[in-house]
Amino acid sequence: MSLSFLAKLKILWALEDIQKIYYPVLAAVSVPVNTLTIVILCRGKCGLSKCVIRYLVAMAAADLLIIIIDLILRHIPIVYREQFTFLLYIRVCNIHAVVLYAVTDCSVWFTVTFTFDRFVAISCQKLKAKYCTEGTATVVLVTVTVLSGLKNIFWYFLYASKYWLTNTPWFCNVLPHASNSLAWALVEFMHYILTPFIPFVLILLFNVLTFRSVFLASRARMRLRIRGSGENSNDPEMGRRRKSMVLLFLISGNFMLLWALFMSCSIVRRLDYLGYSVHVPKFVPEIGFMLQLLSCCTNTFIYAVTQSQFRKELVNGIKYPLMMIVKRVQIRDITHSFPGLCSKVQ
Repeated sequence: MSLSFLAKLKILWALEDIQKIYYPVLAAVSVPVNTLTIVILCRGKCGLSKCVIRYLVAMAAADLLIIIIDLILRHIPIVYREQFTFLLYIRVCNIHAVVLYAVTDCSVWFTVTFTFDRFVAISCQKLKAKYCTEGTATVVLVTVTVLSGLKNIFWYFLYASKYWLTNTPWFCNVLPHASNSLAWALVEFMHYILTPFIPFVLILLFNVLTFRSVFLASRARMRLRIRGSGENSNDPEMGRRRKSMVLLFLISGNFMLLWALFMSCSIVRRLDYLGYSVHVPKFVPEIGFMLQLLSCCTNTFIYAVTQSQFRKELVNGIKYPLMMIVKRVQIRDITHSFPGLCSKVQ
């Protein structure tokens, strides 16, 4: 039974009230969490290879930029549009759109390239030595960044420069010559096919191939060890592969789960222009955006769960500023209690 118009409107209003709390809290958590992740990974004390660190740092940096450019500079002004009316007079929306979509593409395709790198490392031992290197990771990440920027330049010419503050994903006015054209519909449709539909397919494919490879290798090595020693003893190499596979599956699975609704709504929305009308309540894409933004701060918790060294560094990173505050408070208390002693020391 479909929801009535009034019920959909009530859900949308309730969701907007939730967003007024959800978005600021998410921003307050995501910025320090991703910043701390970048610092910890760059220190290189997490027991991860330099190649993997390059990908994880790039993913965390892209997520941090999305939080700033999309959440702080877009969604929060939309839900608090009464307080941000001055944005209507700022003529940078088309530039904002280009940067936002380029950074989003980077975040998505960094996940794809990381998934492929782990697939090679786990399943293609002959190619691993040549491909899974710090230099290759740098080249891949720079190439993805450049291509993402070039791919999204066209938004500058399709969007107007002024902001359009309304509770909708489309925050820029579309230029009149583009809004009702077939070219606009095709460009937008291809945009969401390239990001994130194709990445979804590739990530799923690489994960399936990785699992198949590890499963077959595990069975083969188990048979050899049983024949050689007569018992099923632990295999350190397979243990390392399983740990790498767990990290891979959690990162890619988290991405696919939190982006699925956003991807589906984006493609369905564009099908209207191509003559395939599919009605989706307005609150559904809003939930999709909330989940998509949530994905920008969950990788840190995945690293903390799966990587003991990262968890140790994370705890130390959280404890350090607290310890400094405690020391300052203690010094201040001593200064107030023994002013004469402090003056003699000076």
